[in-house]
Amino acid sequence: MIDLHAHSTRSDGRLTPTELVDRAAEAGVTTLALTDHDTVDGLTEARRAVDAQGIAFINGVEISVTWQGRTLHMVGLAFDAQDSRPTDGLATLQQARLSRAARIATKVEKLGVANALARVQAIAGNGQITRPHFARLLIEDGICRDNAQAFKRHLRPGRDAHVSIEWAPLEAAIGWIADAGGISVLAHPHGYRLTGAWRRRMVTAFADAGGDAIEICTGATDAQQEAVSTAHAREYDLLASVGSDFHAP
Repeated sequence: MIDLHAHSTRSDGRLTPTELVDRAAEAGVTTLALTDHDTVDGLTEARRAVDAQGIAFINGVEISVTWQGRTLHMVGLAFDAQDSRPTDGLATLQQARLSRAARIATKVEKLGVANALARVQAIAGNGQITRPHFARLLIEDGICRDNAQAFKRHLRPGRDAHVSIEWAPLEAAIGWIADAGGISVLAHPHGYRLTGAWRRRMVTAFADAGGDAIEICTGATDAQQEAVSTAHAREYDLLASVGSDFHAP
């Protein structure tokens, strides 16, 4: 059983890298990649944990990318996590995340959330501050009932607490992973609210920029979506990847 897309507390997951590995082992996973958003900080802890569990481990990261004014996610796999090219690039995205967090905090405070930045930093701990962390504040303060409502009403693009950000160019992100000997994967291609025509443009741009693979199956895909992604993989000569996109039990 292979899972090449999972998150820990080093980004927007609810389990530490060690807890994530333990849960994966309980579920029968035999090969696992930790793919936190724009950071590789959890890889060392996860690798220690898999040694105890006997799971094969693959270095991973999920990189935020800007393409055609839209935010896409690209998973990098099996790269050298000590290589300065991806780590330098990720450092710029981490700074962008900190700046965005301060701006989102100001907006959610106008919605009635008190002391938002300090509280979200406490939730994130030593991990990246992400929008789901702000969603938790909106839920805790009774402004929204759940994560889905927090995004639909406030955190999604076009809503009152959304903050636009320029992420890594697609070609640059693919280059970071390629230079470090890894594989670049277009993550959850059906997760971007694109029409079929725009999804094809996205896959074409990814393949033309040197991308290696596309996620066929994630925790949220159905059979029809998997068939479409499989057809795209064959048409563009891309490898096929699978992953749960696990965030929380």
